[in-house]
Amino acid sequence: MERTYIKDLKDQVGKQVKVYGFVQTIRKQGGIVFLIIRDVTGIVQAVVLKGDLLVFEEVSDLSLESVVELEGLIKEEKQAPSGFEMKVDKIKVLSKAEPELPIPVVEEKGGNETDVTKRLDWRWLDLRKEKNLLIFKVWTELEKGFRKYFSDNDYVQIYTPSFMGTSSETGADVFEVKYFNTVAYLSQSPQFYKQMGMACGFEKVFVVGPVFRAEPSFTTRHTTEFTGWDFEISYVNSHEDVMSEEEKMLVEGFKNLKENLSLDIEVPSIPFPRITMEEAKKKLNMAGVKSDKKYDLAGEEEVALGEIIKKEFNHDFVFVTDWPIEGRPFYHMRYEENPSITKSYDLLYKGLEITTGSQREHRYDVLRKQAEEKGMDTAPLQDYLNFFRYGCPPHGGAGIGPGRMIMKILNIPSLKEVTYLPRDVKRLRP
Repeated sequence: MERTYIKDLKDQVGKQVKVYGFVQTIRKQGGIVFLIIRDVTGIVQAVVLKGDLLVFEEVSDLSLESVVELEGLIKEEKQAPSGFEMKVDKIKVLSKAEPELPIPVVEEKGGNETDVTKRLDWRWLDLRKEKNLLIFKVWTELEKGFRKYFSDNDYVQIYTPSFMGTSSETGADVFEVKYFNTVAYLSQSPQFYKQMGMACGFEKVFVVGPVFRAEPSFTTRHTTEFTGWDFEISYVNSHEDVMSEEEKMLVEGFKNLKENLSLDIEVPSIPFPRITMEEAKKKLNMAGVKSDKKYDLAGEEEVALGEIIKKEFNHDFVFVTDWPIEGRPFYHMRYEENPSITKSYDLLYKGLEITTGSQREHRYDVLRKQAEEKGMDTAPLQDYLNFFRYGCPPHGGAGIGPGRMIMKILNIPSLKEVTYLPRDVKRLRP
């Protein structure tokens, strides 16, 4: 007999089926044992009668979260959670769980949820909860939408290395690793290699992969490793082209979410609001939100700006453009008429930065000069700079943090809780 998924049992009333799953609850009532069985598609109530002696004995010492194989008859039962239940004829314990769970998989109604640190220690048990499974269904459907856009628009996927000979971003927040008889760095971004794709003539590329940041941050929106979605496109006129491209990707992702998951989610309208960094600071100042970050937005500023934009434009997204050179990497292109400002942007979603993008500087001499102005030693950068010596189209792109977006879609307070196995300053396990 082939397996039937629980979601399909409603069409099997009156038929014998085989089900696999975890034992979510056990309730004994006289000569009857009620089991709630859970697989990746849902739950079903299973009933074992005392008259079925062999089966009844098998469940007598069954423990929660054991993995079982059941065979039996599906019959209507209005009082069961799904309107039907399974009368068990055969049961096979495939894996018996130890009797004392370190954390509960089913939280008691009205009880306090287990501390997040302990839940992350036992992450594989924590992820058995239906609400946590939803997180990764959202990841999947959102990425499917992005990939549909990439496929429909002739993007080439590239697979960039995590080991680098020099850091890919300005600053010292990099992980050094021993690499045979030298030192390597874990990639802070696939940025350099995306731009190499432009020099290759690929014109449109995307990357899905890990990003590493050695930042000693203890906020709810930072981890030391996260998954990034990056893209780069050739022949742009300005960062406006990059923003326009990202809008369309996001709309495709949100459409896919809305179509395939039962989420109360609004597909954003195009174009997204756009304001300059200078305008953003003025709006925040008028709202009484102060910050000592002259060339960046503090977390509280992002939150306040999201609220302002929602009120003014009724939109959850906003592009903050035209950042000062002090707050941007050396490879961001600058305005010729105002070289103190870059052709760059951050994208905020519901008051949280989810993207940094820009038009890149593709002219070798200008790029080298900008690196020197930042006080960078150009010798370790020479391999990167060489990409631009033999012809390279004007181009731009962005790096997207999907984890932060999913935090806001599902209203989850921490990036760690939407990460399969989070890594932070103090966590390297499980």
